[in-house]
Amino acid sequence: MIYLDYQATTPLAPEARAAMLPWLAGPGEEGFANPHSTHRAGRVAAAAVALAREEVAALCPAGGRVIFTSGATEALNLAIRGVGAGPIAASAIEHAAVLDTARATGAPLALLPVARSGHVPADVRIAPGTRLVAVMQVNNEIGTIQPVAALADAAHDAGALFLCDAVQGAGKLAAPAGADLIAISAHKLHGPKGIGALWIREGLALAPQITGGGQEDGLRSGTLSPMLCAGFGAAAQASRACHATDRAHVAQLWQAARGALGDWLLNGSAEQRWRGNLNLRKPGLDVARLMSDCRDIAFSAGSACASGSGRPSHVLEAIGLSAAEAKSSIRIGFGRYTTHAELLDACARIGEAAKAQGI
Repeated sequence: MIYLDYQATTPLAPEARAAMLPWLAGPGEEGFANPHSTHRAGRVAAAAVALAREEVAALCPAGGRVIFTSGATEALNLAIRGVGAGPIAASAIEHAAVLDTARATGAPLALLPVARSGHVPADVRIAPGTRLVAVMQVNNEIGTIQPVAALADAAHDAGALFLCDAVQGAGKLAAPAGADLIAISAHKLHGPKGIGALWIREGLALAPQITGGGQEDGLRSGTLSPMLCAGFGAAAQASRACHATDRAHVAQLWQAARGALGDWLLNGSAEQRWRGNLNLRKPGLDVARLMSDCRDIAFSAGSACASGSGRPSHVLEAIGLSAAEAKSSIRIGFGRYTTHAELLDACARIGEAAKAQGI
């Protein structure tokens, strides 16, 4: 299997796996204690959680705190529901975790339009009285990098808070400048599944969404997993250490893939983009047949915003693609552990399978 679906999830980093193993302890071993207990074993576990929190916080701006959650979806729910009632503005290409949660609050929701490139205009108008503006750092479907600093300024000028879904950008790009709230997911930066974080600007108070024992500053009750926290922290540290080499590697892979699939059309911006995301289309392509013919290559159908959901991509619709264009799109995602050889092999086979359809 050649894995080219890095936007869906990333392989677990060896550093993260090594950090997690000591916390998979059994009877007669250390490492299974509750980090909220006050005995020595509990304090050891709490120290591991504290170290992980520092490593994750290092991916975010200075002057805030990190609240561990079960993932980015919970982090976004905590942010959107926790800021209190009021109108919400979000880009038309936000993840469903933002759009569906915003709608579920019952608050008025304004969708900020995007250009063909997938960008929200930096000078977009935010209606006065808006409580929260949500724009993601890097789009998960088309890889567009948003001008988040300018958008945060626009939100603040309107008296609103700014929430940034940094799931696809954390560990790859600089922290979103000017954000009040930032959501991160461990498994999108080579950490374990089942843990994420919400960074909260210093001085900003949120209403808790999970109550009980008062853990995580009272915002997210429940016993933390030292294993998951340690894996997240190690993955965050590795992302910082590998930042320059990862970017260079991905840039080279991008050039190789674009050369191999040069007759395909690119969806989204070619410049302001995370180059580990290659969303392409070919007129008349039967994507279901293509995926069946290339079943030992893991890539995504570009026309579905949620794997297996069957729903059309609201992202491709928002940037102006027709239903036919969206249905003829695929997404190839690659990163740290992708080799040139396997990427070129996959692109050649995808290209041949498309030609076999007569297009």
